[in-house]
Amino acid sequence: MGFLNEFVKGIWRENPTFRIVLGICPTLAISTTVINGVGMGLAATFVLLGSNIIISLIRNVIPDKIRIPAFIVVISTFVTIVDLFMAAYAPDLHKALGIFIPLIVVNCIILGRAEAFASKSSVWISMADALGMGAGFALALTLISAIRELLGSGTLLGVHILPATYSPAVIMVLPPGAFLTIGVLLGLFNYLSRRRAG
Repeated sequence: MGFLNEFVKGIWRENPTFRIVLGICPTLAISTTVINGVGMGLAATFVLLGSNIIISLIRNVIPDKIRIPAFIVVISTFVTIVDLFMAAYAPDLHKALGIFIPLIVVNCIILGRAEAFASKSSVWISMADALGMGAGFALALTLISAIRELLGSGTLLGVHILPATYSPAVIMVLPPGAFLTIGVLLGLFNYLSRRRAG
């Protein structure tokens, strides 16, 4: 199990959003603009990387009875760092992401990787897993956000891309647009995986 294999696994084979279907709550809620998707993806990647490293380092000294609470304390520490950093240096993004920044603590991707991977692997491999899963989550959020922003308002990163005659599909920036986009992309990823396997 090499670093590169673990990294790539999170981007395609075990992509948290399109293959394992984890972290859907923030994906549905904040993916209305590309900047939101990139911001949440980077925040989650930072938390994944920091918590995987620390959990991998202390895995042999944490008693089994308090394993999950210990993981949550470690994860909460990194979420607090991200929350305060974004509040200080990216206040508009912090306001747009709102409650979903603190909710990274209970994101299934983060806790799942801590429990299933970092608590059983070396620091180096845990870093690869965190970076791969974080990149996969960030790419998925960015793709979903780009589709929703483009179809819902005709812009990408706030820049008008589609002609002035384009009538935005307002449903795409509303919750049903998130479900439609994710559903279509999940179907596409499943189709592509089956074709590769067959």
